[in-house]
Amino acid sequence: MQIERVETFLVPPRWLFVRVETDTGVVGWGEPVVEGRAETVRTAVEQLSELLIGADPLRIQDHWQVMTKGSFYRGGPILSSAVAGLDQALWDIAGKTAGLPVHVLLGGPVRDRIRMYGWVGGDEPAEVADSIAARIAQGLTAVKMNASGRFDRISNGRDIDGIVSRLAAARAVLGDTGDVGIDFHGRISLPDARRILPELEHLRPMFVEEPTTPENSHLLRRLTESTPIPIATGERLYSRQEFLPVFEAGIGIAQPDLSHAGGISEVHRIASLAEIYDVQLAPHCPLGPIALAASLQVGFAVPNYFIQEHSIGIHYNGDAEVLDYVVDTSVFDFSSGYIERLTAPGLGIEVDEVAVRDAASRGHAWRGPIWRHDDGSFAEW
Repeated sequence: MQIERVETFLVPPRWLFVRVETDTGVVGWGEPVVEGRAETVRTAVEQLSELLIGADPLRIQDHWQVMTKGSFYRGGPILSSAVAGLDQALWDIAGKTAGLPVHVLLGGPVRDRIRMYGWVGGDEPAEVADSIAARIAQGLTAVKMNASGRFDRISNGRDIDGIVSRLAAARAVLGDTGDVGIDFHGRISLPDARRILPELEHLRPMFVEEPTTPENSHLLRRLTESTPIPIATGERLYSRQEFLPVFEAGIGIAQPDLSHAGGISEVHRIASLAEIYDVQLAPHCPLGPIALAASLQVGFAVPNYFIQEHSIGIHYNGDAEVLDYVVDTSVFDFSSGYIERLTAPGLGIEVDEVAVRDAASRGHAWRGPIWRHDDGSFAEW
């Protein structure tokens, strides 16, 4: 069996899919994308495809080594995301060839279902309450929301009170049994994080995400040692080497993205490294159905897997939805608060190729917003 063709599809709302076809007719799908840089990743996928055409698709680990290390200049989100999507597609082919889901190829299931959480906004307390109530009605028992919007470098008391009131509104709806994660999105400074986190402790958030930007991960120990709240980070870290310092800093939850951090191969290794530091996995996934399926496949095979994010119904999905691109939408049913173990071969989903090709004819040019402070200087989004 040889890889015969690699195609990419730029599909709404902001995703990139890759289709890898073999000479035997077996097809694998992956999702290689950096949100806002999909076209750039597409070029990287096309260049990496030169290494794959004519090769045996089942040599997944060898391909991963060559794709990540075959150039003198390595790493970064563009290359790592291109590798991630191709790696997902190769695992999909391997599973379909063996007639087994990927998690069986990774050693077999360690759980029967995975708990899910969804995004609920976070701009106003009333909005938070209504959004969480809607998610509970869908069956979810866990949600995540933004801590704030644009945030000054050093905040005032009103800003801090606003974060506390939003979390309090969430806790009032969720009660003692539901969970809520708070995402700072790297928008706050270390001094503010040290002021804000103690104000949140009595409301028992599930985790606080990205209280610093990833380039300031060296500051995380000063937070993990000062609060009982689990610190989560990792959506903008792309390898075991980048995760090691944050594990050593004492984070509680790692959030690698299966479409950014080298795919199934690397995230499975990141999970093993995390286990040494008693860190749980909650992979980042505000993306499409292929990224979600790849995340779940790892989750069914990894013991230290805590919870899984999904983007069904998220605010980014204005022009298209996760379920638009799969034939059988029931595989992603989370009405119990969990998704049951995927049992079909490969990634466990059937991509609707007709829908993908139709959507690719429209494409997208999604870009992240640029925020500024009141003085005109750049603000973290």
